[in-house]
Amino acid sequence: MRGRFAPSPTGPLHLGNLRTAMVSWLQVRSLSGDWLVRIEDLDTVTSSVAHEADQLAALAAMGMQSDLPIVRQSTRFESYRDAIATLRRLGRVYECYCSRREIREAAQAPHDFTAGDAYPGTCRELSAARREQFRRSGRPAALRLRCDGERFVIDDLIAGRFVGDADDVVVQRNDGVPAYNLAVVVDDAAQGITHIARGGDLLTSTPRQRLLQELLDLPEPTYAHVPLVVGADGKRLAKRHGAITLADLAARGVSVDRVREWLMSSLAAASADEFDINLVSELPIMVSNEDF
Repeated sequence: MRGRFAPSPTGPLHLGNLRTAMVSWLQVRSLSGDWLVRIEDLDTVTSSVAHEADQLAALAAMGMQSDLPIVRQSTRFESYRDAIATLRRLGRVYECYCSRREIREAAQAPHDFTAGDAYPGTCRELSAARREQFRRSGRPAALRLRCDGERFVIDDLIAGRFVGDADDVVVQRNDGVPAYNLAVVVDDAAQGITHIARGGDLLTSTPRQRLLQELLDLPEPTYAHVPLVVGADGKRLAKRHGAITLADLAARGVSVDRVREWLMSSLAAASADEFDINLVSELPIMVSNEDF
């Protein structure tokens, strides 16, 4: 088996990120598999080499290092564009000229769009004449996945059974950069990833990724969505919660060993040999300064 941790190098890893990485690493180690790190640096504006180095150092401090050379998404655009070409041939993408503001306004309009939908389909049946008008005006188009009511059942190792519909997600941004949901399924297949442990906030993205896997004839991995680590106020970790990164904790005199001990304890594991993903709680984990 093969698992992975795939951070975006846009800032330091906090306790929630490290806990998710630890779940993935422990799962792989308990099954004698390979653990990979992939850098998801599609957004070159917010990604930086310095943040990447900091993240890798934090993982190493927790005893986690990639078993194979690190792959960076910024080097794999050709593979993503091949996948987009396949979707075009299948007739499963369409041009979208909507701005974020227009999508928000459409969500509030009195029609069949519901709050649970990610995109109201404004450009889904756009006429050729209207598309040409947008092009001549210089308005760039994103590419969206054309869904057809596909519904997927995800048997998640932590969250349990989840049923969700795929939606018309962006697969290529209007600046030509491939989008996350496309890139992640292409990369997981290319790297032979069989087991994915990632943040619980990505569970609802899984149906759209399952549809992309089916359309591109890619294998379905096993999923485990790890509950978020939250602050004392019940909200996901942020700077307002105080010491949430290794550097923050080190400044308070908290050792790396103590952080690792807390991570392992929160996962009901004393060692990789004793790790059982079935014992990982499906509920968010609360952390405060009193824990260290």
